[in-house]
Amino acid sequence: MAPPEASSAAFPNRYASNALRHAFGDVLSYFILLLIGVLAFSIRIFSVIKYESVIHEFDPYFNYRVTKFLTKQGIYEFWNWFDDRTWYPLGRVIGGTVYPGLTLTAGTIWWLLNSLNIPLSVETVCVFTAPIFSALASWATYLLTKEVKGAGAGLTSAFLLAMVPSYISRSVAGSYDNEAVAIFALIFTFGLYIKTLNTGSLFYATLNALAYFYMVCSWGGYTFIINLIPMHVLLCVVTGRYSSRLYIAYAPLVVLGTLLAASVPVVGFNAVMTSEHFASFLVFIIIHVVAFVYYIKGILSPKMFKVAVTLVVSVGLAVCCAMIAVLIALVASSPTKGWSGRSLSLLDPTYASKYIPIIASVSEHQPPTWPSYFMDINVLAFLVPAGIIACFLPLSDASSFAVLYIATSAYFSGVMVRLMLVLAPAACITSGIALSEAFDVFTRSIKFQLPGVLSNAEVDVGETSSAVVEAQNVAGKTDKPEETSKDRPSRKKKKERVHEEKPSTKAKAEKKRLLALPLAASVISLLLLVFLGAFYVRHCVWAAAEVYSAPSVVLSYRSHGRLHIFDDFREAYAWLRHNTDVNDKVASWWDYGYQTTAMANRTVIVDNNTWNNTHIATVGTAMSSPERAAWEIFHSLDVKYVFVIFGGLIGYPSDDINKFLWMVRIGGGLFPHIKEADYLRDGSYRIDSKATPTMLNCLMYKLSYYRFVETDGKAFDKVRQTEIGKKYFKLTHFEEVFTTHHWMVRIYKLKPPKNRIRGKTKKSKPVQFSLFCSKNNSDVHLQVDFNLLMLWQKTSSRNSSRSGAQKKNPWH
Repeated sequence: MAPPEASSAAFPNRYASNALRHAFGDVLSYFILLLIGVLAFSIRIFSVIKYESVIHEFDPYFNYRVTKFLTKQGIYEFWNWFDDRTWYPLGRVIGGTVYPGLTLTAGTIWWLLNSLNIPLSVETVCVFTAPIFSALASWATYLLTKEVKGAGAGLTSAFLLAMVPSYISRSVAGSYDNEAVAIFALIFTFGLYIKTLNTGSLFYATLNALAYFYMVCSWGGYTFIINLIPMHVLLCVVTGRYSSRLYIAYAPLVVLGTLLAASVPVVGFNAVMTSEHFASFLVFIIIHVVAFVYYIKGILSPKMFKVAVTLVVSVGLAVCCAMIAVLIALVASSPTKGWSGRSLSLLDPTYASKYIPIIASVSEHQPPTWPSYFMDINVLAFLVPAGIIACFLPLSDASSFAVLYIATSAYFSGVMVRLMLVLAPAACITSGIALSEAFDVFTRSIKFQLPGVLSNAEVDVGETSSAVVEAQNVAGKTDKPEETSKDRPSRKKKKERVHEEKPSTKAKAEKKRLLALPLAASVISLLLLVFLGAFYVRHCVWAAAEVYSAPSVVLSYRSHGRLHIFDDFREAYAWLRHNTDVNDKVASWWDYGYQTTAMANRTVIVDNNTWNNTHIATVGTAMSSPERAAWEIFHSLDVKYVFVIFGGLIGYPSDDINKFLWMVRIGGGLFPHIKEADYLRDGSYRIDSKATPTMLNCLMYKLSYYRFVETDGKAFDKVRQTEIGKKYFKLTHFEEVFTTHHWMVRIYKLKPPKNRIRGKTKKSKPVQFSLFCSKNNSDVHLQVDFNLLMLWQKTSSRNSSRSGAQKKNPWH
């Protein structure tokens, strides 16, 4: 056995080597995180490489327009901006109806870059905001998963999130929507909550409330946070896992977070008055009752505690009942009991289709299909169950939150395909935990199967135990320097202790060997995991490059190896911008309102905000009505141009004919004379010769198929795969003014009323009267133009008032 001097000298060396190894591991982790951030950014710029730096979709154009206004006019003008170019003639108060987080973030980035003399345009900053925040979201995922299951699981989860297709679909370059920054805020808020739960630090609790405030500013999905965290707190209380750390993690979030949320104009008093927030207040009362019970338990005797806890629980129940009664009274007058339509659509999947067709009409609000899960999260769908099992081994406060997160997000994603975006981070977290645990098991099994590893493991275990003993001895020598040599244990006793420790060391190593898997199975499993990861990477790169990088305003398809581009949308908006008056009103279905305002700079009747169902129903009724009735509706709204999206020539399926039944349903919800059955033949929607007369004579049919027979002589619709029913007809109240190259956008102008010309003074027929006078017994008949006479009188009176001179009467 080595002398004590040698052992004490070896311990600092081992300690230094362990510290060096940990330091190297931290540096390697940071380097891997940097590479993950670069990967998350670079995989999302395919759209810029393949097309150009352009804004995607519909809502991003409104956000881009608002950001331009913010950077030019300033923050104060932004809060008070009344936009008169939308929802004519109502208008819209922008500052009080938008979530400002995205706009303020991009505006701040633009201001910082220009302060550093980096002259990027506002559009460029908006295009690249989402890829930048996708990298931040990956790092936030690392922080969250690290608090749940360690750094290895955190790195794996961050890598999975950087490439998951569901998140890529909302964060590619040009996808300038609220979710671009909201997903980062969501994950970061959860990560700080778990960090506070593990540490009990009030500093992290304050940061958690600030992160929640940023989430409230960014997206209406913040209600998911303020309901999921109370559910987890209640779960911990019910299962007997209450602690002071839980109280510190939750109470400041409710108090400070609610106060900050109420300061956001679009939220305001909804933070305390709507049913989406009531669960947090009820759990807030419950946790205070529980905290008080634990407090009095520590200061009272068991007998007195029973009496006190009965009183506290009774008072707590009374307060909860009173609180519930107040909440019921607040929401009783509301037909939806204080819930918003979107929230009710999540709680009851059939609610929107029954009562709010405008919500059900949006494609991203439809339930997903099973292939969409494989498309958006791919192999993660198979790893999630394994990750949930790993969270129970062992179950902690943090891992129970991960299980609750994946369970709730899986339910909500099954209701709306849009909420696959909320499922993606949870799936990445649980899948990262599963992969990390699997790699740990397989690599440890291979390590114990290799020859000579067991002896090394025994040495490692022995060194660890001896290091602990040496540390205790060094501490004992430091604390008791006056200890004499006779008080020290003899060498014989030391030898006996070493002999006693050796069997335990061998037992530990043997136990690990028994838990190890066979070598061949471990190697094959590792290879399968590597293959699974390679398949995931290949799928994600393909989805990013081919599926989610094409902007909605620029369509493309490949034929015989060649890429064909359809730029009809921007062609039509450019025509409107250059060939119409700046004050002209343009009508279309609400899907295209944001793009029309931002790209054509024209006033629209409805847009994608969909806040006024009456306006949208009016437009839907006009599209569903015969030509004369539709003209009267649009004329009453001062509309001058109407355009429709038509895909029958090139096979574009998302055209207005395919959306037409939703126009009928929304319009019929407000105007009973519009009935969906009138547009269906035996319950089926048709546009061929068997279509109903109501369908063949409505405005949408006529504006879409006007002159369509001239394209191929047969009028064959490639989307509906049939010849249209009514081929030859004329328009009496609308005139075609522009059709794009591929017939995707067709613009029509309302004809003026027959009795006047729009925009000009009404011309009246000359009013003639006769003057009769007698001269030599013969009548002289004089024809006088009354309009000219009145004009002469006005002119003569004006001139006489200026000069006072008498003008000669031209009629004399």
